[in-house]
Amino acid sequence: MKKRFTDEQIIGFLKQAEGGIAIKDLCRKHGFSDAAFYTWRKKFGGMEVADAKRLKALEAENSKLKKLLAESLLDNDALKVALGRKP
Repeated sequence: MKKRFTDEQIIGFLKQAEGGIAIKDLCRKHGFSDAAFYTWRKKFGGMEVADAKRLKALEAENSKLKKLLAESLLDNDALKVALGRKP
């Protein structure tokens, strides 16, 4: 899924809001909704750009590990079936 704004841009928007710019004005100026802003604040609130990059790397690693575990469990079940045991 293509995101419209990068994590760095989102953190910049949050910093602007912390700096005193009204949220409505910020949303109107950059073209996103209030709901998107509050969702971003929930996810990225208090983060720096380096923290967001680290979070993104951890999420990618977690996804890769989940995929490896699922494949391992499928292989395990296939071996059990091949040996005639109950899966």
